[in-house]
Amino acid sequence: MEQHYEPKNYAEAALHDYKAGLGVFTEKMPELAHHYNEFTEACFKEGVLDKKQKQLIALGVSVYSQDEYCIVYHTKGCLDQGATEQEILEVCGVTAAFGGGAAMSQSVTLVQSCISDFNELKH
Repeated sequence: MEQHYEPKNYAEAALHDYKAGLGVFTEKMPELAHHYNEFTEACFKEGVLDKKQKQLIALGVSVYSQDEYCIVYHTKGCLDQGATEQEILEVCGVTAAFGGGAAMSQSVTLVQSCISDFNELKH
């Protein structure tokens, strides 16, 4: 019997949709997906910058580029790596300095919503 997945909130649903889509892409393009995954894993490995710093940078780039799935994914990545809400919002402020109103609108809506959603799932 197949189980039905019921997300608890928007952020969890978006993350699930992204992972499901990536799974389908991987089935259809396994070699390309493998190389992409290797590349991104190498980029996010601990180095001179730690994993938290890299997730914060990725979130800033995601907000700047208006990529909602990446905003959700990297907000969770920031939280998973121990970033505080203040650190995340400071990144959003710096991003808004470059991206203007569009970056600020993503920050004050989607990022803050994801922080709340993912923190809610911890409890």
